[in-house]
Amino acid sequence: MTELDVAGLQRRLAAFAAARDWGQYHTPKNLAVALSVEASELVEIFQWLTPQQSARVMEEPDTAHRVADEVADVLAYLLQFCAVLGVDPLAALAAKIDRNEARFPVPAPPQPENRHSSE
Repeated sequence: MTELDVAGLQRRLAAFAAARDWGQYHTPKNLAVALSVEASELVEIFQWLTPQQSARVMEEPDTAHRVADEVADVLAYLLQFCAVLGVDPLAALAAKIDRNEARFPVPAPPQPENRHSSE
């Protein structure tokens, strides 16, 4: 059975780690470091690409596969990190968006200029 919800994926990751006795290594520090390493591996794919090349990266099957794998690795470590620390990642993201919307309001549209003719 495939579960494609956050809690289900976290349970699958925890079971995978437990079956291999890796839980002992899944401390917040180690998971944060692993998350950083995997994010860096994602960045490495784009390191020397032009902006135009980076926009087309998913057109090449081998590169697209590498990108998807690194995204999966980043998400896996982030979900494990959240599980260990008791952070609800979706609630944390929703709260952050709320704060950003308050911090960075949409600019008001420019008002038409009132030009008085002095003629």
